[in-house]
Amino acid sequence: MKRRRMNKLYIGNLSPAATADDLRQLFGDRKLPLAGQVLLKSGYAFVDYPDQNWAIRAIETLSGKAELHGKVLEVDYSVPKKLRSRKIQIRNIPPHLQWEVLDGLLAQYGTVENVEQVNTDTETAVVNVTYATKEEAKVAIEKLSGHQLESYSFKVSYIPDEEVSSPPPPQRSRRGGHASREQGSSPGGSSQPKQLDFPLRMLVPTQFVGAIIGKEGLTIKNLTKQTQSKVDIHRKENAGAAEKPITIHATPEGCSEACRMILDIMQKEADETKSAEEIPLKILAHNSLVGRLIGKEGRNLKKIEQDTGTKITISPLQDLTIYNPERTITVKGSTEACSNAEVEIMKKLREAYENDIVAVNQQANLIPGLNLSALGIFSTGLSMLPSSVGARGAAAAAPYHPFALPEQEVVNLFIPTQAVGAIIGKKGQHIKQLARFAGASIKIAPAEGPDATERMVIITGPPEAQFKAQGRIFGKLKEENFFNPKEEVKLEAHIKVPSFAAGRVIGKGGKTVNELQNLTSAEVIVPRDQTPDENEEVIVKIIGHFFASQTAQRKIREIVQQVKQQEQKHAQGAPASQHSK
Repeated sequence: MKRRRMNKLYIGNLSPAATADDLRQLFGDRKLPLAGQVLLKSGYAFVDYPDQNWAIRAIETLSGKAELHGKVLEVDYSVPKKLRSRKIQIRNIPPHLQWEVLDGLLAQYGTVENVEQVNTDTETAVVNVTYATKEEAKVAIEKLSGHQLESYSFKVSYIPDEEVSSPPPPQRSRRGGHASREQGSSPGGSSQPKQLDFPLRMLVPTQFVGAIIGKEGLTIKNLTKQTQSKVDIHRKENAGAAEKPITIHATPEGCSEACRMILDIMQKEADETKSAEEIPLKILAHNSLVGRLIGKEGRNLKKIEQDTGTKITISPLQDLTIYNPERTITVKGSTEACSNAEVEIMKKLREAYENDIVAVNQQANLIPGLNLSALGIFSTGLSMLPSSVGARGAAAAAPYHPFALPEQEVVNLFIPTQAVGAIIGKKGQHIKQLARFAGASIKIAPAEGPDATERMVIITGPPEAQFKAQGRIFGKLKEENFFNPKEEVKLEAHIKVPSFAAGRVIGKGGKTVNELQNLTSAEVIVPRDQTPDENEEVIVKIIGHFFASQTAQRKIREIVQQVKQQEQKHAQGAPASQHSK
């Protein structure tokens, strides 16, 4: 569905004499055959292309160039008004343009949340850009259309912003009942700020999905109405899997009520089909939150087990991948006990999530334009940051100066020597694409010697680019089977920290480094007796799988940032007593 909408084209300035066959002929002559139907109206028409590449080619080849019955055609994406929002496509970008130049240009019109390059077969480059607001996108379209750069003239169009249309009425039922959902979302109009949307994610056995939906969707309709929630049953995910994820968006009470109802439905179904065992409750939670649910030495978890009379287990870290950052929390006990445990588990996860958002908002002021959902560390595996304080809120708090680029970080990642070819790709294609996709500079250092088993990849770019580039490299090594399929890809990364901050990373008697290792499950090593380099920096080694390594990198950078801020205060003559701890 979504792919189709992207590639529907509008053909304007049509002569009244033009027929559908004329259009087919014209498109066919230009090697752009039309497979689908041609919707002909008076003076304009709509056609469909199966993919974005063809659509781009048709716009580039025909718009303003092709004539039919003496009239020059206009060809562009057909985007309904309500979907013209924050997303635009820029075509005809000079092929060798530096990304920094393009980013600087885009940033003049607002906060850029995302830029992705479209792989096309045109010589010039094409990017899809998402701005933080509708207004910024509108200004960008006006200012950038026809913008001349190195004798190329930019072509800009709206592309459908699916997010505008995304809050569907509960379970896509008929359009009624939508308004009541809106009013019902804040009971009694309390004056508290808008609640964070932190959905409950459950895993349910596939055989119960039918019962949860009910005949003609009645059961789920009733459930969403009673609990004032929006419930997504991801039936298409992991086809053939024994379990399916369900996402419930509601107030904390609404989530708990919906969870209780789903457990009841499954238990009833199990009783009727005589599969007598108790059905466990399975909650999905992002790995970055789970440590705080477990608590020091497992205290939080033990307390929940004792208070609710349940047995709780958590899936091992080894099961995490870049595509699945969630861990499964399995709760065993009676339906009543499991429901009570859900309340307590979600309370802890929600708390951890809220703390992250506060931390992230403070960080976002340091890193303008940081798109948190792309970072994926703080989000819960979906792009889940609510727009009020999420990527947009954070970015809006920090005006984006085109020249104050986000902090450039350098990470040295060590990969097996035999994997170098796969990362570089044919004629360097893969590494080039990777650099553009991530918005980072990626270089492979020469081998240390003829027998070196590892090569160093030097990645330079802001946090978001680091996340994307490293993630793709980990993913590529997994795909290309450089690691045993059963084991998670673990790599060593080196980052440099100012020598005056190294002590803080280690902590008193190694306390901080140990906490870091427990929290992130990565190995963190600060080799002793290092001689600081010419920038007065020393190396910190991080060994772990992708998410572990990312979280450790972020935490270490945070510590360094704090030390730097204290040093600055110090330098400005703040009373020294605070620092004597």
